[in-house]
Amino acid sequence: MDSDGPWVVAQHGQLYARDDGFDASFGRLVARIVADFIANHDSEYEAGWVAERDGAPMGCIFCVRLDAQTAKLRMFLVLPEARGSGLGAQLLDTCMAFARVAGYRRMQLWTHESHRAACALYAKRGWSLTDSRPVHSFGCDLVEQSWEIALQ
Repeated sequence: MDSDGPWVVAQHGQLYARDDGFDASFGRLVARIVADFIANHDSEYEAGWVAERDGAPMGCIFCVRLDAQTAKLRMFLVLPEARGSGLGAQLLDTCMAFARVAGYRRMQLWTHESHRAACALYAKRGWSLTDSRPVHSFGCDLVEQSWEIALQ
């Protein structure tokens, strides 16, 4: 994961700036999350995946420990050229399967309603929207969402 960290940070910063108008504070947040994951993750309970096509990274997803019973899905991203290929579903299924094997009883995630394709995928996989509220984050007015799923 050490070698993939810069790609994860760069892609999040670039795509969210381009597609959602996020400012540089979002890239700094992702950089802190990735650095913390690389430095401190417990591989029994946390994992990250970078999917490749022909040797080029196309997407990523991370499962991190929120507490003993709860995993948090983080940094889920699929490059535009890989969207619609099923890669997002494969990454999400892999992450959720890992969380089940690691013994988590539920998963949570935080996103924005503008990520309609990802939200549709969450709903299709059985996730429930637990909170939705307008916020001003990363230099933009957004609608922040929280989602959750029982794993057991």
